Amino acid sequence: MGNPLADKRVLVAEDEYFIASDIRRLLEQEGVIIIGPVGDLPGATRLAGEAEGIDAAILDVNLAGELTYPLARSLVERGVACMFLTGYDDWAIPEDCGTLPRVAKPFSEREVIETLTALVDAPGS
Repeated sequence: MGNPLADKRVLVAEDEYFIASDIRRLLEQEGVIIIGPVGDLPGATRLAGEAEGIDAAILDVNLAGELTYPLARSLVERGVACMFLTGYDDWAIPEDCGTLPRVAKPFSEREVIETLTALVDAPGS
């Protein structure tokens, strides 16, 4: 059985350089095709609109002072699996985005990979 993340196209929206770099390295090791990383909401929204066939997105809730909930909603409407990688607690996430998986910062690499794998393996993704 092959790696379920290999050749998956994943949008990464993270405004902290070192975290974005760690996520890039981690996903590259899994064979993921990375879209981004991008550190602001306008850039993330633009990439999400331009990129074809996005399989999943890893979104920080707060990108340079702007919340990514509208982007998450838009991606979910398009059938793109999304997860939050954030320091925000579950209670701070709006109810309509609360069903999206959340990995807390500081994060474990294993948890990010397991959560992303579950997203891309889920029915309908």
